[in-house]
Amino acid sequence: MPVAPFDFTSLLPAGLPPAAAKWTGAARYNFIGGNNDPAQIPVDALAAAASAVLTREGPTLASYGLKSGPQGYRPLREFLAGKLKGHAGIDCSPDEILITSGSMQGLDLINSLLLAKGDTVLIEQETYAGALTKLTKLGVNTIGIPLDAEGLRLDALKEKLEELKKKSIKPKYIYTIPTVQNPTGAIMGEARRTELLQIAADYGVMIFEDECYSDLIWDGKRPRSLYAMAKGEGVIHIGSFSKSIAPALRVGYIVAKWEVLARILALKQDAGSGALEQMVLAEFCKQHFAEHVPRLSRTLAAKLQTLREALAEQFGTTAEFGDPAGGIYLWIKLPDNVDTQKLAQAALAVGVSLNPGPEWSTNKDYARCRLRLCFANPDPETIKQGVAVLAEVCRREFGVPLRSANVDRA
Repeated sequence: MPVAPFDFTSLLPAGLPPAAAKWTGAARYNFIGGNNDPAQIPVDALAAAASAVLTREGPTLASYGLKSGPQGYRPLREFLAGKLKGHAGIDCSPDEILITSGSMQGLDLINSLLLAKGDTVLIEQETYAGALTKLTKLGVNTIGIPLDAEGLRLDALKEKLEELKKKSIKPKYIYTIPTVQNPTGAIMGEARRTELLQIAADYGVMIFEDECYSDLIWDGKRPRSLYAMAKGEGVIHIGSFSKSIAPALRVGYIVAKWEVLARILALKQDAGSGALEQMVLAEFCKQHFAEHVPRLSRTLAAKLQTLREALAEQFGTTAEFGDPAGGIYLWIKLPDNVDTQKLAQAALAVGVSLNPGPEWSTNKDYARCRLRLCFANPDPETIKQGVAVLAEVCRREFGVPLRSANVDRA
């Protein structure tokens, strides 16, 4: 008998986002997302780690939690405790670490613990789009604090906290990416971190520290994390292996005092994050992490310079950008008449994907002429070609750049 189509749309609750578009493949010149360098994925070492750990511990896959408990594979948490001590100055035990399915699950869990509709949070004006999207979905009052070359501007932060205090509003947390900020690449110095911690303590506000990019610093040197400087008091810390190893592995972590972590753990009702990824990472990292990350960083630093040179050649002085000391993104300002959301649509039609600035900012007008390019995934020649195509689209749509490398493009 013929089957009539079932109209499921009548079952949908109000407030859902629009339906996703069907994926048709990545753009030829792919400058979006947090994708990394495919040539730097340590495939052979990961394969060897998978073989070794499965041969040794494969039967533990019969148990949820691999006989390590609900916080995640203990050898991975032990590695992280040592790595965080040496890298970020964090003195924590494996029992103060919770493995998550990427840092995005960490965001969800912390928001679930701390936030309710109508709450207020302070966040960097330019920040991770995923964090903004999640806060919007929760119905939270999100207030952006302007940035400078060193990250969060503390004068603006204190002014906003004082304003809120007069209205008897206490923000639930201050969300910051202090080490290789996304999208600007800024690194907050230790003196400013000390002042930030004091301000947060004075106003009784928790700090939510996101350090997903902190492994990728060209010279390997960084200030101590906020969590380390506060000895874990009033700070929750998240990180990830997505940028240092591979984004598709989907392994992140939360670091918090046990009394906080215990409440987060009670919300993580997923029977545990992917076990195989945790096992392989633990096996790989204890042997190779220390040599892999500097090698990856050297490759990324070279790609960043390729991108900066291509932008200077193709856009001349019409594109303004810095020289980040780490990460995988470059934050770029174009002339004020350029609408980067419209530019992104026009560029995608000819095979160039980019992240328009308003998606990464609480101040849509400020970010209207700004964009974020991820330089990690394409090879150097593709970066050059992609920037040249982008410049042609921008000139056609907005009349800039007119000149590039002293050549009249008109």
